Amino acid sequence: MTHTAELVVRSYECDSYNHVNNAVYLNYLEFARMEFLHACGFDYKAVFDAGYYLYVTHIDIYYRASAVLDDKLFIEVKPVKLKSLSGEFRQKIYKDDGTVCVEASVSWACVSSKTGRPSKLPEAFLVEGLRPEK
Repeated sequence: MTHTAELVVRSYECDSYNHVNNAVYLNYLEFARMEFLHACGFDYKAVFDAGYYLYVTHIDIYYRASAVLDDKLFIEVKPVKLKSLSGEFRQKIYKDDGTVCVEASVSWACVSSKTGRPSKLPEAFLVEGLRPEK
């Protein structure tokens, strides 16, 4: 499943050059991943209540072009790997004219809140949308 979230760049996200600050793109990626999880029926709160956390373990991010105030952005999320303890998303942020601003690869892992150690995500939470398309 691929999901696309939308947002418009706000003034407080821009630096003195009127460009979106590099660190803000990480927030955009997180926003879109949460939107993706909601869209595919993943119950993040239930995972937390069951004693598990999902942590981002690694992000490779490539800045391609700048976004500026009032740009409409689309943030695409696509699962590309799902293992027993972890997974990976590919994400892309682009403008409405198709200009790609950011490409990222985001790795995540499931951790037990009881032990603080990597743990298998229970089968009940492995919704179809988390599985990469074939």
